Amino acid sequence: MQSVLAVIVSAALMWASFPPLNAGFLIFVAPAPFLWALRRVRSKREAAGLGFLFGFAFFGGMLWWIYVIGAVAWVPLTCALGVYAALYALVLYLARHWPPWRWWVVAVGGWGAWEFMRARFPLGGFPWGSVGYPVGTIPGIRGAAQWIGPTGLGVIVMAFAAAIVLMTEEERDRRPLELATGLIALLLMAGFIFGPRATGAEVDVVIVQGNSPCPAVHCEGEKEQIYNSHYALTRQIPADGVDLVVWGEDSFGGAFNPTFNPEVAAQMGSEAKRLAAYLLAGGTRSAGPENFDNLNILFSPEGAIAGEYLKQHPVPYGEYVPFRDQLGFIKELQQVPRDMRRGEGPVVFDLDVDGKEVRLGTVISFEGAFIRHMRAEVREGANLLVVATNEGSYGRGPASDQLISMVRLNAVSLGVDVVHAAVTGRSTFISAGGSIAPPTELFTADVIRGTVRVREGRRTFYAVTGDWLQLLAVLAAIVVLVTGFWSPRGFKIRLGARR
Repeated sequence: MQSVLAVIVSAALMWASFPPLNAGFLIFVAPAPFLWALRRVRSKREAAGLGFLFGFAFFGGMLWWIYVIGAVAWVPLTCALGVYAALYALVLYLARHWPPWRWWVVAVGGWGAWEFMRARFPLGGFPWGSVGYPVGTIPGIRGAAQWIGPTGLGVIVMAFAAAIVLMTEEERDRRPLELATGLIALLLMAGFIFGPRATGAEVDVVIVQGNSPCPAVHCEGEKEQIYNSHYALTRQIPADGVDLVVWGEDSFGGAFNPTFNPEVAAQMGSEAKRLAAYLLAGGTRSAGPENFDNLNILFSPEGAIAGEYLKQHPVPYGEYVPFRDQLGFIKELQQVPRDMRRGEGPVVFDLDVDGKEVRLGTVISFEGAFIRHMRAEVREGANLLVVATNEGSYGRGPASDQLISMVRLNAVSLGVDVVHAAVTGRSTFISAGGSIAPPTELFTADVIRGTVRVREGRRTFYAVTGDWLQLLAVLAAIVVLVTGFWSPRGFKIRLGARR
């Protein structure tokens, strides 16, 4: 009973670390009760059960906003994440009787492996709930993300939490806790002193949030009304030096699409020309009877289409249906009649802002949660990023806030300012240092203006090297597992277990 209670407490603390509560400082202790329980399991079945309970409770609570779509979306996802937690618990079960330092390495590296796999498999992955992201709420230490990224901060978090567990035991081995505390203190000081900043040319940006008349239910004429709202709000922007206007994801679509509707293209182009500004807008278009495109399109200050970016990472069962033929009996999947066609890679737009070169990279909604997609844009040469999103399907829950919190730490990791533009969710400006401008409200039509800067000089260490600390922790755990499992002590433990 104590173990079950500890797991529930751990899941609750984890939930509180993320939006809507966003008490990020709790993340350093939140995993500890779960790890404490796993140190005391007596069987594989108990370990797997506690792991699944933790995963289901934490992710189920964090992702309750997905239930707005229906149980058919929330239950399978939450159960799959629970299975991942159960597998992690089984790995720790193997190391429960090993020396403290070995268990510590396995606990940290095993969690890193769990998050690495979860961000990629199945169906492209799902990184929500990764333990590095709440650190983004803590000024100073979040600056360390420029060297180790969200995944590296996750390693630090787990190193500290696992060390706390060891401190509760009779062996009183303080070395893991001293190491974890020392690393956190070092990163905290370095983050304060050398926090990332974008110091290049200023770009005056206006975000147009046009809202939807019927989010989630998709009423008749919705596409037309969304487009007309964005267009009308854009016409109210004074021509007084704005450099870039951004509309969010799905701000045009259906028949109101500039890629094949000359009238719409002329209207959008005329506004770009009137403002002498670039206009970036997100939308959808048909790509045949079975496919569609989700894209960002850029108009030049001369009013012509200058390029487009196709979204690469669709939302499973939201923008495409895996195993469509086998799952045809699920009526809710009929709401996704066509699959999104994937883009082939990052696209960087070259902008001329007052004679200074701005290299603009964009990602669309779901992609903003995956730092590998934002990093790909930066590695392609982007020194300013736009995340275009919608969030209209998820009601008034914390979905938009959770995405912004992830984009925030991704921005710090890559050292770039980010324009976060939504149609129905929250829109804001995020600096390379992690500060967030006051966001718009959910489901409101609004126009906000801000100034961002392009990044000059070298890319951040994380932008160049990627998830090096996470992979190092995983490799260390594998080495310890292999050597520990085949050591004489490990053999005795296995033999005793069989008896």
